[in-house]
Amino acid sequence: MDAKPLDIEKSGALVSYLKATGRVGEDEELVVRVLMGGVSNRTVLVERHQTGGAWVVKQALPKLRVAVDWFSDPQRVHREALGLRWLEALAPPGTITPLLFEDRDNHLLAMEAVPEPHENWKTMLLDGRLENDHVEQFGRLLGTVHRGGYEHREEAEPVFRDRSVFESLRLEPYYGYAAERVPEASRVLRRLVDETLSRRDTLVHGDYSPKNVLVRKERLILLDHEVIHFGDAAFDLGFGLTHFLSKANHLPEKRSAFADAARLYWSVYREEIGVLPWVEGLEQRTVRHTLGCLLARVAGRSPLEYLDEEELVHQREAVLELIHNPPESVPGLVEDFVGKL
Repeated sequence: MDAKPLDIEKSGALVSYLKATGRVGEDEELVVRVLMGGVSNRTVLVERHQTGGAWVVKQALPKLRVAVDWFSDPQRVHREALGLRWLEALAPPGTITPLLFEDRDNHLLAMEAVPEPHENWKTMLLDGRLENDHVEQFGRLLGTVHRGGYEHREEAEPVFRDRSVFESLRLEPYYGYAAERVPEASRVLRRLVDETLSRRDTLVHGDYSPKNVLVRKERLILLDHEVIHFGDAAFDLGFGLTHFLSKANHLPEKRSAFADAARLYWSVYREEIGVLPWVEGLEQRTVRHTLGCLLARVAGRSPLEYLDEEELVHQREAVLELIHNPPESVPGLVEDFVGKL
């Protein structure tokens, strides 16, 4: 009889696995806690009090934890392991958690846990705690990765050429699914998919969002790299801008501050990347991706959970007024979108 597949969230299973594989000592006492919130992975914190330190163990799910059917190959966790190795070299020091090991049979990896105390940046932003220094770090971190990815393109592009995970976790569930649900935007979204797949500019994170950022001692640490690939830099920019603008929608008393944050994020990023061949047309592509993501986060497979029904409608209507004749610049988009709210 075949052994049951490992489920690291089940009581005792992860501890037994770590001891059986020699990752920890046979007599070592571990404190294990399931971390909630992720939809695509099982994620568990392992605290090693005898030796000090803590690990985060992630195991990819074949079916994501969302309301609609959404499947993706669990091999993607090994793409994240690749991302951890590369980003630790490319990103600013201290912004990436070191990889400890990966297991291809059980589709899992372990990385060093970010020491306490820390906070999730998304939680801070939803509380209205928006600081310009954090926004500047967010823009500079992405710019550093994009510039480094381009500078090392001869080595990076073959490693990250496959974009199947990005397509199954981003393009189809965001743009493709939204195109089916919002027929009046279908042509624009499908054209955006084609444009995205036509570009191979640099190393793209693919999930560049405040929910994947921890703040420790006022410094940002980036997590969750499973859709990293070599592709269109504008996708990361639009994905990030979407979160500032969606929170401007959600928190009217902070609307002006989130609009300013969106503009600051863009300007710091542009300063960081300087002049690269794919910068031509980048701003216009970023505008299109921002509008596509703003619509996808209300009509795609993964809608933003903090938007209420009225806010979902407002965001959808604002995007549909802009998507067929988008503004020429990111500041113009910010002004027009916020104005329509």
